[in-house]
Amino acid sequence: MWISEVPAFVPFFIGAVIALLTKGRLRQAILLITPVISGIHLLTVPVGTSLGFDIAGFSLEVYRVDKLSLLFGYIFHIAAFLAILFSIHVKDTLQQISGLLYAGSAIGAVFAGDLITLFIFWELLAITSVFLIWARGTERAYVAGMRYLIIQVLSGVILLVGIIFYAYQQQSISFSLIGLEGTAGWLIFIAFGIKCAFPMLHNWLTDAYPEATPTGTVFLSAFTTKVAVYALARAYPGTELLVYIGVIMACFPIFFAVIENDLRRVLSYSMINQIGFMVVGIGIGTALAVNGAVSHAFNDILFKGLLFMSMGAVLHMTGKIDGSRLGGLYKSMPKTAILCMVGAASISAFPLFSGFVSKSMVMSAAIENGYGWAWLLLLFSAAGVFHHAGIKIPYFAFFAHDSGIRTTEPPKNMLMAMTISAVLCIAIGVYPNALYQLLPFDTGYNPYDATHVLTQLQLLFFSALAFIWLNLRGMYPPELPSVNLDVDWFYRRLFPATLKPLFNGMWRLDAAFRGWFMDRLNSALGMLSRHAPDGVLSRTQLSGSMVIWVTILLATYLILSFW
Repeated sequence: MWISEVPAFVPFFIGAVIALLTKGRLRQAILLITPVISGIHLLTVPVGTSLGFDIAGFSLEVYRVDKLSLLFGYIFHIAAFLAILFSIHVKDTLQQISGLLYAGSAIGAVFAGDLITLFIFWELLAITSVFLIWARGTERAYVAGMRYLIIQVLSGVILLVGIIFYAYQQQSISFSLIGLEGTAGWLIFIAFGIKCAFPMLHNWLTDAYPEATPTGTVFLSAFTTKVAVYALARAYPGTELLVYIGVIMACFPIFFAVIENDLRRVLSYSMINQIGFMVVGIGIGTALAVNGAVSHAFNDILFKGLLFMSMGAVLHMTGKIDGSRLGGLYKSMPKTAILCMVGAASISAFPLFSGFVSKSMVMSAAIENGYGWAWLLLLFSAAGVFHHAGIKIPYFAFFAHDSGIRTTEPPKNMLMAMTISAVLCIAIGVYPNALYQLLPFDTGYNPYDATHVLTQLQLLFFSALAFIWLNLRGMYPPELPSVNLDVDWFYRRLFPATLKPLFNGMWRLDAAFRGWFMDRLNSALGMLSRHAPDGVLSRTQLSGSMVIWVTILLATYLILSFW
């Protein structure tokens, strides 16, 4: 169709410009057709294709195609199409254009062959995505968007500093294996970790994603964190520290997700949990583990996007998203409820659904490589996933108590996008080889081993039994209006409580000093005036005297000049 060297992000940027200059159905057609045309072209691009040039003594490779980048390129095109289809009814130029540019920036990042190109798209991801948060138009969205932008730009600044150190040390800016050796490796690692929502660096995600528009969150769930997962898989495979970080990421969010009332915030915590599985796989670093990590990223974009779409549809139709205010929606939104349950089954890793065929790869790799403790904690977190995402989301939104809300199904484009996502979740679960053929390594893995299936079914059965028992006994955390703090406790509670007395003392000291200074100044002025208005400085001088003094000074200057 086109020459293979045309970078995959170019059609998105061109499509955004054309869409900006058009309106109505023509713009909708351009938005939908852009990822389709670009995706068809990408299918024709062979592994090994590259495009680069030299500048300032460094080789820039703005486009590099291998099996790892192709996998993310494919799913980003699918995600872009589904997100655009889901939001095509929205008459908001800002959201439409920023969504297309955001998707193009993510695609540019995963095909970047050098660190400078990666940095450019890294920052474009932040700039283009924040408008999907601000487009909600609320004060909370604006403040959350500002915090999100600050953190994302900070990640880019740290990345740039790391690149400078790396270029100086290695005399290269190639984006390949980096590792944790030296300052540069650590700085780049931290930059990737911020975007990947590492523990203590994750709050931007749970803070901003629930404040975005119902359609904007679908875009956000697909790209930013998955670009970071790709970057870790490219630069830090086999870094054991990632195993510990990933296990923490997989475990701690389930406690907050269980008590959270905002169902989109529940999904935001769930996203961190799922990224934890990916990070563990990258940390183990074997062919099976990396395959599991990147295939789970592929599947997560589909089933997490489906869950965010279903909750976005609920928010769009009812104006509510808190579990305490919803319930009984299966009566008026049965199709959305069924599609949501497909997403819930997928994220819970039910056999024959997509999550099972990728999550089990990471679990198997952990056992095979001596990380039994990690396997046990991942098993615990998998049970937690079933509780907060597999059961809680559909149960409290569509079933539970009847809230009395009666509405209709969302627009057809929303249902169509959710249906395509659900079909893909089931298709990958039934025929996983279609996904396995795209993975970087050929491991011959079979997910439907009897041990894997029985272990997972037992886990799901006892998790469901625990939920039912706790719910019947009234011990399961109820859905109540509340504000739950995790890491943001530091800047919402600790820092104000600690710094406010300090600043109050500084203001009192400043006021006392200024008072003392003004007293001294007034005393000095009083001494100079000497009993004003009759003092020396207050006397009126004759103009003739002034002329005489000017003449004397001028004559003195002339004499000295000639001398």
